[in-house]
Amino acid sequence: MSFENLFSYSAVQFEIVLSVFTLTAAVFAAVLVYSLATAKSIAPRYRLTSYLTGVVMVSATIELGLLALRWNSAFTWNGEEYTLTGGLFSNGFRYMNWSIDVPVLLTQLLIVGGITGLAFRKRWAAFVIAGIAMIWTGYVGQFDEIDGGGQFWLWGAISTVFYLWLLYVAWQTVRDAKETAPAGVKRLFSAVWILFLVSWTIYPLAYLMPQISATADGVVIRNLIYSFADIASKAVYGVLLAIIAQKLSAAEGFKPAIEAEKAFVEGEKDYVPAA
Repeated sequence: MSFENLFSYSAVQFEIVLSVFTLTAAVFAAVLVYSLATAKSIAPRYRLTSYLTGVVMVSATIELGLLALRWNSAFTWNGEEYTLTGGLFSNGFRYMNWSIDVPVLLTQLLIVGGITGLAFRKRWAAFVIAGIAMIWTGYVGQFDEIDGGGQFWLWGAISTVFYLWLLYVAWQTVRDAKETAPAGVKRLFSAVWILFLVSWTIYPLAYLMPQISATADGVVIRNLIYSFADIASKAVYGVLLAIIAQKLSAAEGFKPAIEAEKAFVEGEKDYVPAA
């Protein structure tokens, strides 16, 4: 049972969590539109990353919708606070969604990084194995999050080992991508690495929250952490990879990408801030 079910919530606490679910879903929906609208300005060899971003956004939006519905139905206002009266709330939806999104997100990095051939196959296999193992071992551990017993810490530690492996392969991919990228794009790949490192590393804070703050406020903080990490690691990441793909396409002479870059530059020049 998720530790969210242990507490009653004030109107403010309940609405913050529900609003966070709604905001995150709205961001994902917006990025879905962006990725599909900009796909044709990206060269065919990189374009798949935009469509994969679309897959991630659809999957994540459905997950957030289910979480919002489950949260809303699990608790009822009794005139003073929201108390558990319906079915149990579960964070299991997150793990199911991550099982889809993590391999897709990492595949995007390989595509935009220009990794091909045997290197692509080896790293893709490493990403999938490490990513799925990281998620599912964490999923097993969270079943013991209320008691905080040995299962919680053991499976959390095993999940961390797989995360470190995944992190190493991601660093290799960014390093190799920077070697052949134009100067401006090198900086963007560095930004991808920092975004990856920060957003993926704060997930364990949410995992540990039942032991850090087993309170209603801890539940609110946990869901704020999850939402920040999800928006950064999926939505911002997807947009950043699309920008990189477009710039690489322009550098390789793909006309729609060149025109898109030119239109953006001219728009910046024509922009006059309001007084």
